[in-house]
Amino acid sequence: MTDTAAPSGADPRRGLTVVHRRYIPYSHAHYAGDLVDGAYLLALFGDAATEACIRTDGDEGLFASYSDVQFRAPVRAGDVVETVAVVARVGTRSRTLEFEARVVCRGRPDKGESSAEVLPEPVVAATATGTVVVPAPQ
Repeated sequence: MTDTAAPSGADPRRGLTVVHRRYIPYSHAHYAGDLVDGAYLLALFGDAATEACIRTDGDEGLFASYSDVQFRAPVRAGDVVETVAVVARVGTRSRTLEFEARVVCRGRPDKGESSAEVLPEPVVAATATGTVVVPAPQ
């Protein structure tokens, strides 16, 4: 992730950080072992990008592209995922965002049907870079 403080003289929108947390319900398990598909994480990145656009430009913006998407660890139903979006670059109408999805809590069905735990250290499940566009300034 990029340093979240904007350098002196830089656009103050650079470094803005948005954090979302979401419990992953069992109804979203897509594969054996209660695994959730990677597209689910991309949707979470999109939600964080929307909030970043609202905060930086007063508009929901439009997602233009993802680059360097990496799925690093499994996400399972019963997890709590923290999604972080950081504004890394501010152009005239485009914004580059860096994303990270971290598992911060995990279901523990081996200990009981509704057992879960807070992980001692978050597990980075996915990272990506994305570009969004916003309307031209009026």
